[in-house]
Amino acid sequence: MNKVASEVPDTAIAPGKTFDVVCVGNALMDHLAHAEIAILETLGFAPGAMTLVDIATTERIKSVLGDGRLVPGGTVTNTAVGIASLGGTPAFVGAVATDDLGDRYATDLEACGVHAVLQRFPFDPDGDEAATGRCYVIVTPDAERTMATALGVGGRLDSAGIDPRVISGADLVYFDGYVLDLPDATALVARVLEAARSSSTRIALGLADALLVERHRRVIEGLVSEIVDYVFANEPEILALTGAEDVEQALLSVGRPGLVVAVTRGGEGATVGSDDGIVDLPAHEVERVVDVTGAGDLFAAGFCFGVTHGHEPVSAARLGMIAASEVIGHLGARPETSLAELARFQGLL
Repeated sequence: MNKVASEVPDTAIAPGKTFDVVCVGNALMDHLAHAEIAILETLGFAPGAMTLVDIATTERIKSVLGDGRLVPGGTVTNTAVGIASLGGTPAFVGAVATDDLGDRYATDLEACGVHAVLQRFPFDPDGDEAATGRCYVIVTPDAERTMATALGVGGRLDSAGIDPRVISGADLVYFDGYVLDLPDATALVARVLEAARSSSTRIALGLADALLVERHRRVIEGLVSEIVDYVFANEPEILALTGAEDVEQALLSVGRPGLVVAVTRGGEGATVGSDDGIVDLPAHEVERVVDVTGAGDLFAAGFCFGVTHGHEPVSAARLGMIAASEVIGHLGARPETSLAELARFQGLL
C-alpha cells in the first residue's frame, strides 16, 4: 500500500496532555487455555458465552485446565496494551487486590508501556470479592472463546478510584458498557464525565455486549445522544441499541453532529458513520483465525490511537482493523507483533 500524506499525521501527544488515552474498566488477570469443546460440557459452560463465577469455581477450572497462560486482561486493558503497541502513551484505571495477582497485574502493565492507576483493596483469601479478578479464557478448535469470569475486586472500582487529574490529563478517555454494571457506576461515570468536560478531554464508549445494552438502555441512549464523541459496537450491539434492521439504518438513527460510530462486522469488515457520511471498509486479510478474543478491544485500540494522533475516522478504523487482525491470529488478546510496525507497513504511520 502506498503511503498517503493525509494518512500519516503527527504522532505527538496533544499539547497540555500527559496521556493519549485513559482507559477505565474492569481489571482481570486472564488465564488463557486451549481445550476441546467437550471440556466445556464437563465444566458446565455454554460454548462461546461469558459466565460469571466465584473464585472457588475458578479453582475448579484450574484443576481441569491448569494455570494456563497468565496475562493482564479485561476489555479496556486489552485496548490500553494495543495503544501502547502502536506507540501511544495510554493509562489504565481499574481495581485490584493487595495480592500476588494484583502486584503482577501492575508490573506487567507497566512493562507493556501502560501507566497503571490502580485502586487497591485489601486481600482476603477467604473472600470472593477480596481477591484480584480473574477470567479463564478457554479457546476451542473453532477459534471461539468461552469465558468464566470472577470479578473479584475488579467489580468494586468506584468513584474514589477515579482521579480527575488523570482523566483531565488525557486527550481521550475510553470506557465500555461493563463499567455500568459496577455498584458505584452512576457516581463513577459522573466523575469521569465531569473531569473530561472540564478539560476538553474527548470521550469514547464501547457498547460491550448486546445483553448489556438491554440492561442499561436508558443510560447508554443518553450517553450516545448527548455526551460521547465516539462509539464502538459490533453489529448485534448497535442493532440492539437502535432496534434497526441493518447497520446503515442504525447509524442513521443515532447520527448527530460530531458523533462518530464505528461498527465492527467480523469478516465483513467495519462501517463508520460520521459527519462525512457512512463508509464501509473491508476486513483486513488474515492468514488463519486462531482466537477471536480481543478483536473488538484491539479495534478500539487502533481507532483511539488514530483519532488522538491526527487520523480522520476512516483512517483510524483502518488502524483498528490492522490491530484486530493481528490479535485473532494467535492465542490471547494482546499483540504479539508490534502494531506500530504493521501500521507502518500499511502506510498508516
